[in-house]
Amino acid sequence: MANRAQIPTNNSALIAMIADEDTVTGFLLAGVGNVDLRRKTNYLIVDSKTTVKQIEDAFKEFTTRDDVAIVLISQYVANMIRFLVDSYNKPVPAILEIPSKDHPYDPAHDSVLSRVKYLFSAESVASDRR
Repeated sequence: MANRAQIPTNNSALIAMIADEDTVTGFLLAGVGNVDLRRKTNYLIVDSKTTVKQIEDAFKEFTTRDDVAIVLISQYVANMIRFLVDSYNKPVPAILEIPSKDHPYDPAHDSVLSRVKYLFSAESVASDRR
């Protein structure tokens, strides 16, 4: 229990977003958006003008912020920075890949799903040895 990651309990933890404009707008309308005193937002809208460097920087920022518990990232955006998403191994903030309107979800590219499959396959191998 000592190694468990703790989510800050001051007020609440945020959900950060890296996605296309329609997806981010939907989540903002649902109340996910936040702007702090330094005018920093908890979302990045990715369009044709957004560089991979900007996406990488936003991902690194959101995964190191203490007030973020979940980072939602469109799967097609995650594919642009797949090396960062796959190398991220902390439990908090959790990284969840979501589909977007123009890009359907592909389970073969989901890093979380592949880790779960790996765990269950390793678990079934271990239970067969008993």
